[in-house]
Amino acid sequence: MKLLFKQRLFSWFDSYDIYNEYGETAYVVKGQLSWGHCLKVFDANGNEIGTVQERVLTWLPKFELYIKGEYIGCISKELTFFHPEYNIDFNGWHVEGDFFEWDYSILDGAGNCIATINKELLNWTDTYTIDVVNPHDALCALMLVLAIDAEKCSRN
Repeated sequence: MKLLFKQRLFSWFDSYDIYNEYGETAYVVKGQLSWGHCLKVFDANGNEIGTVQERVLTWLPKFELYIKGEYIGCISKELTFFHPEYNIDFNGWHVEGDFFEWDYSILDGAGNCIATINKELLNWTDTYTIDVVNPHDALCALMLVLAIDAEKCSRN
């Protein structure tokens, strides 16, 4: 399953439209006013289905993930020097990125690919292609991309 993740050009808070491979809206993400990043994920019908909430006052960036209000885990950036790595405390997943922080892989505990994320260059806003192996994992993969993008935004 392929998703196209596009940040909206003009919005006060982080807002994104996520399209499926047919160009149809699959998800809408709206930033909320809060201490730290708070991103709400809505399905195509406008139902809230997920939240990415930044934990504040931590040594390295951390984001809590919720599906339908239920806590499912946390993603935290690890201290590395040559390429970004993130630790995820659910599903046994792990995220690795390239040196330029444009492309990522989400891997399970055995090293199998869950999803690949590629940043598209030469766009006015952050645009990513998310290729998810199992469509069941699409929401979780999307929330990880949102957390990574928010972490990079906070750094810049």
